[in-house]
Amino acid sequence: MQQEIIHLQSAAPKKPLAGEACNGCGVCCALETCPVARLRFLQKKGPCPALRWSAEATLYRCGLLSAPGNYLPCLPKVAEALTSRLLARWIAAGKGCDCTAEPAN
Repeated sequence: MQQEIIHLQSAAPKKPLAGEACNGCGVCCALETCPVARLRFLQKKGPCPALRWSAEATLYRCGLLSAPGNYLPCLPKVAEALTSRLLARWIAAGKGCDCTAEPAN
């Protein structure tokens, strides 16, 4: 079993079990990048450059989904909402935690 150190906000929610609803813990995106981020940032290992901390909501959010224009500079403003929905579908955002890593306390 390989151990890796990731740095997350102390106020981040505890990682849900695999298959449970995503709660914005940030563990998965801190470890590796999703297929969309791999294409955009040309990297496989995390942390994902689009992983964003929301202090107001005290959780992590995907910048590619919440603000695609910030990461895809040629994207017309009018296409941002559609792009966000398509990217979310591609990476199965909101379909449940698929990260099997178990963080130490």
